[in-house]
Amino acid sequence: MELDSLDWKILDVLQSDASLPIQAIGERVGLSTNPCWRRIKRLEDAGIIARRVALLDPVKVGLPTTVFVAIRTNRHDPEWLAAFAEGIAAIPEVTECHRMAGEVDYLLKLSVRDIAHYDRIYQRLIGEVPGLNDVSSSFSMEAMKRTTALPRPD
Repeated sequence: MELDSLDWKILDVLQSDASLPIQAIGERVGLSTNPCWRRIKRLEDAGIIARRVALLDPVKVGLPTTVFVAIRTNRHDPEWLAAFAEGIAAIPEVTECHRMAGEVDYLLKLSVRDIAHYDRIYQRLIGEVPGLNDVSSSFSMEAMKRTTALPRPD
């Protein structure tokens, strides 16, 4: 689907505050309510707007520690991948999981209370998911930029 400048304006507004009423979004982008609603509906129907969510402050909800976990494995068969995906999905502290190119096979992002909380998840991970050759953790000292907003591609 080709996005025009009005679509991008609407997406920018929604990415900063998806709770705004349609009328307010329309006012910000220069559209009346009905055409704005139709564009948003079209963006939703096309899957460009995947869902609307509330973003929580991890510190205020008691999960101030971000951990990045690099995983290496020699197993890449479909059965192992299904077991790995199931194991990761069962751990709510895993907020992202990426299959990587390069030296690391998978990169996880976790939100936890502290190092002891992470250690319990680490023990669970290595105990429940077979075939992990190396699990290396890095703790974020400071989130210098944190956004869910996607930029407009050039």
